[in-house]
Parts: sequence; C-alpha cells; structure tokens
Amino acid sequence: MADRVEIDTGSPKLTLCIDGGVGVLTLNDPENRNPLGADLRPLFREVVERIARDNDIRCLLLTGAGEAFCAGGSAKAMANVEPEPLEARIRTIKWESEASAILHEMPKPSIAALPGAAAGAGLSLALACDLRIAAERAFMITAFKRLALPGDYGGSWLLTQLVGPAKARELYFFSPRVASSECLALGLVNRVVPDDQLQDEAMAWARELADGPPSAYRWMKENLNRALHTDLRSTIEEEAQRQCWAAETPDYREATRAFVEKRTPIFGKPGSS
Repeated sequence: MADRVEIDTGSPKLTLCIDGGVGVLTLNDPENRNPLGADLRPLFREVVERIARDNDIRCLLLTGAGEAFCAGGSAKAMANVEPEPLEARIRTIKWESEASAILHEMPKPSIAALPGAAAGAGLSLALACDLRIAAERAFMITAFKRLALPGDYGGSWLLTQLVGPAKARELYFFSPRVASSECLALGLVNRVVPDDQLQDEAMAWARELADGPPSAYRWMKENLNRALHTDLRSTIEEEAQRQCWAAETPDYREATRAFVEKRTPIFGKPGSS
C-alpha cells in the first residue's frame, strides 16, 4: 500500500487522505460541529463520487473533526438562502442528497466513525455507510422536527431499514436524542468505544477491510443491498451468479492458495481484481 497521501478537495472544511488503502474523509469545521452547509453539500457529493471510482481507496472511513460527526444542515444558512424557483431547488436538493445513495451503493466498504453528534442530514450520511462505530459520548438525533422539515439525504429510508417502521416514525416525529448505548441496542451502530479510542479503533477496522478482497466486498454489498427489496429465490439466483464470478478472480485464487499454504492472503493492487 502507498504511504499517506493528502488529496485536495477544494475546501478546508472537507479533508481527504489515503492511508494504506483507507480513504479518510473528514468533515472539518469543528467549531460549528461540522455542518453540511450550502457551500459543502455539492462538494461533498462530488468527493464521495470520486472516492467511489478511485481504485486506490479500498475502504472509506467517514468522520468528523473535534467532538461531533456532523450537525446536519446549517439552520442559519438555510434561513438566508437565496430564493430560486421551486423546481430548481428540488433538483438541487435531490442531486446533493444522492451522496447517501453513492455511499450506500459504492463497490467498497464504508465506515462512519462518530466522535459525537450525528444530526439531521449528518445522521443520514452515517446511516448510508455500511458500518458505524461510535464514541461513548456520541448520539444520534433526526432533528428535522425542530426546523419543521420532513428530512432529506435518504434518512427516512435508511432509518426504516435499520430499526423498522414504528421506531423510525418515533425517532422522526419526536426527535429524541439517542445515546450511543441505545444506538447500539437498536442496531444503529455496530460498536461503541471509549471516546479517546475512537479514531484508533475505527482505523484498525478500516485497515482490515482495506486489506481484504475488493471483488468479494463489491459483490457482498450488491447481495446485501439487493436483499433489502427482493425475495429469497431471486437472492439465491443472484448469489449463485456472483459466487461464480468471484471464483474467476485473482482475489479468489490468492485466497485459496493462502488457505492451503496456511498463511494470510495478500490481495493484489487495487483494481487488479
């Protein structure tokens, strides 16, 4: 793997580096709890789309600087937004919000590391990642009720998939602050760790994924995403296809050789499979 490389995103409020195959994308406005303001929303989508295509990045780690993950949209900025025709505004919000779909569908694993609050659109982005690891002080909140908005960035779909329709409605209608321990119990996060261990634990998890077989992860994600809206027999058919495709890859050949030789597999350069 290459050494740590800093990538220019076009804004100091969003940083990206590639470290051993892990793309670390950081929302970097800690004084304001890393809001997804109007200036950052289009840039965030563009950068996530670039990461999805970048074969040097084998796992994405999305996090926030300081003691918050992302406070969601900036209420102050939204109150002062320049008026524009309704249809144009709808197109803009849809395009920006598709960042969640890109995270959900990208052919590589993604982890959201939550040092603190994940609110509104920030919560949606965390839920769009494959895995979530939270600091003990972290919490989640839908927050849209406070602004008399129904929500965006796919949060209603993502939350419903994870906790079911009744609980999702409760979290949207009442907008409670959900502590990290309750997030773990609800299945909203995979792990909770001490505050000072979050970044090390998240990076260790991300490195393990980055060292894994890219082709297998890609098809695993396709299988798991497809399972959200298909029946068992269709799932079995598509699993069979992808299982056979995977058996033709260099990743599979290396994995089987390593198993026979009783060693850890070393998968090829990103993109080779």
